[in-house]
Amino acid sequence: MVSNSAFESGSVPEVPIRDDVIRLGQFLKLADLAEDGAQARDLIADGEVRVNGDVETRRGRQLVRGDVVSVAVPAGEESAQVG
Repeated sequence: MVSNSAFESGSVPEVPIRDDVIRLGQFLKLADLAEDGAQARDLIADGEVRVNGDVETRRGRQLVRGDVVSVAVPAGEESAQVG
């Protein structure tokens, strides 16, 4: 998973994408914020995922470069930026 220390230091790791947009569920897997699609679905349904600081409950939400995705985890929060 993406290191929590990167977020705490003020720099969020950037995860490159191939296309102009990516769906939230796919990005969670690509950024290692979720192990698989089922976990991504559950995290989103449980309100554990934020996009640019706002809770997002739509797995199909289209993300663009620069969006920051954060996931609540027992140790705090892990984040990644769409790159």
